[in-house]
Amino acid sequence: MDDQENETRSQILEPEYVLNDQIGYLLRKAYQRNAVLFSEKIQDLTPTQFAVMARLTELSNVSQNQLGRTVGLDVATTKGVVDRLLARGLVKSLPSPSDRRRQLISLTEDGWDCFTQKAKQGLEVSAETLAPLTPSEQRSLIKILRKIL
Repeated sequence: MDDQENETRSQILEPEYVLNDQIGYLLRKAYQRNAVLFSEKIQDLTPTQFAVMARLTELSNVSQNQLGRTVGLDVATTKGVVDRLLARGLVKSLPSPSDRRRQLISLTEDGWDCFTQKAKQGLEVSAETLAPLTPSEQRSLIKILRKIL
């Protein structure tokens, strides 16, 4: 590549695209930091499994489709997560009394115990992820992220 071609490419990129300033890149890097902290504290569940269990503590008995929607998962991913939690005995699946085609998912007693034992560690992961920020910055970040969702 000659100097003229480099100069032409530089002109095309104005304003300059700087990867380190891009929201997607920054969110991915922040999530990677959070995922590492999560795996250090909670070694036997994935963040997605933990999120599903957390949502089940709020919703109790919910269809698999609704459960997935409430944690931002597609149908296939939800099924995989639920299947893995079912295999571990942490959730149960029963047919809906009003629609036998629909499966209602809920935590088992073991699932409740598992989640309540790990909830404190989940809070620690969030606190450590946000630790570089002041309390005011933490509140602002959470508020801003909720706004763009």
